[in-house]
Amino acid sequence: MAPRVVLLVTTPRVAPGLLTREAWTTLERAYAVWGRPDEPQVTAVVEAGVEVLPRDGDHPTELARDLVSAARTGDVVWVGSSDGDPGLSDAIAVEVSRLPEPPDVELLIGSFDVPGARLLDVVAVMDRLRSPGGCPWDAEQTHASLVPYLLEEAHEAIEAIESGDPAHMQEELGDLLLQVAFQARVAEEHPSEPFGIDDVAGSLVDKLVRRHPHVFADVQADTADEVADNWAAIKAGEKPHRTHPLDGVPAALPALARADKVVSRLEKAGLGDVVDAAATGDDVGARALALVRAARAEGVDAEAALRATLRQLHAAVVLPPHESG
Repeated sequence: MAPRVVLLVTTPRVAPGLLTREAWTTLERAYAVWGRPDEPQVTAVVEAGVEVLPRDGDHPTELARDLVSAARTGDVVWVGSSDGDPGLSDAIAVEVSRLPEPPDVELLIGSFDVPGARLLDVVAVMDRLRSPGGCPWDAEQTHASLVPYLLEEAHEAIEAIESGDPAHMQEELGDLLLQVAFQARVAEEHPSEPFGIDDVAGSLVDKLVRRHPHVFADVQADTADEVADNWAAIKAGEKPHRTHPLDGVPAALPALARADKVVSRLEKAGLGDVVDAAATGDDVGARALALVRAARAEGVDAEAALRATLRQLHAAVVLPPHESG
């Protein structure tokens, strides 16, 4: 078997040292292991007892020449850098093409991203933007100043979802995710009660587990209605201070969406007669409320239905061709 130049590639989103069995075996059996001494992956390999020849600041052409030359004696492993070692693989290809009997060149994947790993990049980029030397605009933002963007991005995400365009949906959900990451990064700087994205995620996980006892505990719930009833009961136990049936309904919701939520809450509280009285009048508001209640009875989201009609109206408007003078 011909000696090899092995380029060990790892993801920076997994803790250094968490390598595949094949990667560790290759490192332990190699004639020589090279890497940049300031790289976390190199530090982890050294701490595991593998000797690493430090190479720092080499031009890719010089490094490639030395790697290929050293591989004449045995397998040489290059522990890939977090920047991806730009130009190194091309330089190695040039070097081996010059030799009559070149060593084999192998790309060995030592660790893989796990689902959700790119969220770590979101956190890192947001921290860079907010930190000294980052973006002046980002550094000036507060929780309050970001609210209009959060509202706007939420509406744009809804529009993208209703468009049915996956690429548009992906983009707008990313913009909405940015608002969550941004707010959490601002919260880290609170003088007395700071919290960060891990606290936000931890609270969410705790809530999801707590409110899904039919999945994570021994509660029986076989239908969506039973799950919804359990959710409501658990939520009520978590918020005992909410004594009014409309506590917690956001005032900033669009009117039709808020009306749907209000009707739902009051009907579940046995106060349908209050809704009847409010929806009986001849004024526009009463008629709109009655329409929302009728839509609910048909299983229709009045807010979404109106948005769909407005999209149809927008598409139906054909402007006359522009006439040039």
